[in-house]
Amino acid sequence: MTDRLLQRVEARTDDLVALTADLIRFPTVNPPGEAYRPCAEFIADRLKKRGFGVELIRGEGTPGDNDRYPRVNVVARFDGRSPGPTVHFNSHIDVVEAGEGWTVDPFAGVVKDGRVYGRGACDMKGGLAASIIAVEAFMQAYPDFPGAIEISGTVDEESGGFGGVAYLASKGYFSKPKVDHVIIPEPLNKDRICLGHRGVWWAEIETLGEIAHGSMPFLGDNAVRHMGAVLAAFEADLFPALDLKQTSMPVVPEGARRSTMNINSIHGGQTEDFRPGLPSPNVPDSCRLTIDRRFLLEEKLNEVKREVIDILDRLKRERAKFDYRIRDVMEVQPTMTERDAPVVKAVAEGIMQVFEREPDYVISPGTYDQKHVARIGHLFDCIAYGPGILDLAHRPDEWVGIEDMVQSAKVMAIGLNVLLRGGRS
Repeated sequence: MTDRLLQRVEARTDDLVALTADLIRFPTVNPPGEAYRPCAEFIADRLKKRGFGVELIRGEGTPGDNDRYPRVNVVARFDGRSPGPTVHFNSHIDVVEAGEGWTVDPFAGVVKDGRVYGRGACDMKGGLAASIIAVEAFMQAYPDFPGAIEISGTVDEESGGFGGVAYLASKGYFSKPKVDHVIIPEPLNKDRICLGHRGVWWAEIETLGEIAHGSMPFLGDNAVRHMGAVLAAFEADLFPALDLKQTSMPVVPEGARRSTMNINSIHGGQTEDFRPGLPSPNVPDSCRLTIDRRFLLEEKLNEVKREVIDILDRLKRERAKFDYRIRDVMEVQPTMTERDAPVVKAVAEGIMQVFEREPDYVISPGTYDQKHVARIGHLFDCIAYGPGILDLAHRPDEWVGIEDMVQSAKVMAIGLNVLLRGGRS
C-alpha cells in the first residue's frame, strides 16, 4: 500500500544525512541562544524552495530575548489542493552546551560508522531533518493531498520553551482550527510513541536570617543553618513519602514511575569574591534553594505544593527565628494523550508497517514542548515521536543513527498519509 512512499523516503537517505549534519553545524547553544537566526533562516530557505509559505517569528520580550540573542522561530506551511486537517511537525533547534569529553568536533556534523555525531544530533536535529524528509517524500508521492502540513523550528526548549512554542501558542499557532495534529520528533526511540510527560513544579525557597560579624555568630541569625533544617526535614519526611507514590502512567525509565524531587541548587551568604580569593566574614542573612518536583497524573498540584509548605510552616513553629519565603518558578500539569487519539493511531500504523510490531507507549520523565501545546494551545492531539536514543542526549559524542532516521522518517510519512489521506495508496 505504501511502497511508493517508502521508496521516496529511502531515496532521500543521503539528503537526510546531509541535512542533519548541516543543522548540527549551527551552534545553537542555549544559553545564551547562539545562532538561532541563521539556523531558522537556513530551514526557511529550504522549505521556501519546496513551495512552503514561511514566517520568521521572534519571541519578543521572552526570557533571554535581546538584540544580540533574538529568539527567532521559523514556521512553514503548505496548503494542499483541498480542505482538510493540518498536521504540524514541531522540533526545537536549540541545544545544550557541548561540555567536555568529546572525541569529535561537537559542531562539525561528523558522519562515520552509520551515525551522525554532534551536539543536538539526537536531541533533536536528527528528528527535525527526518520530519522534513518525511514531508517532502509525502508531497512528492501524493501531490494532490488534502489539508495542510506545517513544519516549525522553535527555540529555548532546553530552558522551558518560553521563547519558542509557548510564545507561538500564545499567538494561536498551536490551536484549532489552525492546527489539528502535532508530532514532536523528540528522541524517544524509533519504535515507541511518547504520549506525554509527568508534571513539574519548580520553586525557590529562601530562608531568612540576620547579618552579623562571622566571629560573633551569636549576634546574628544564620540563614544557611535554617536551610540545613529544611534539608533535614525533607530527608526525614518528604523523600520517603514521595518514594511511596506510584503511577499508572507508562513512564520510562521505571524509577520515574514514582514522585521525585531534585535539589537543583543552593546558594547562601555572600560569594567568595567578597574579597578576591577570600570568603565573606559575615553571618549569612539569606539562603536560597531551588527544587524540581516531578509529579504524577494521580496527584494534584495544590497538594504537591502543600507537602512542602507544611514542612516549612512546621519549622516556623518549632525552630527559633525560622522564617522563609517561597516563589513559584514554573508549574506544568502532567499530560497524557489518549491511545485512541488520531495522531497516536496514525503513527502507530507507521510503526506497525515499518517494524512489523505494535509500538510501545511511554511517558517522558521530564517535560518537553507538548506542555505548551496542551496548556496554552488547548490542543491535545499531540505526541512525541522521533529517532534517536534519549540516553545519548546532552552527553559527549552525542549521535543519531542514519538507519534510525530513515526508519523514523518512513513512520512519519505513513502517519502523515493516514492523517491527511486516510492511509490510501
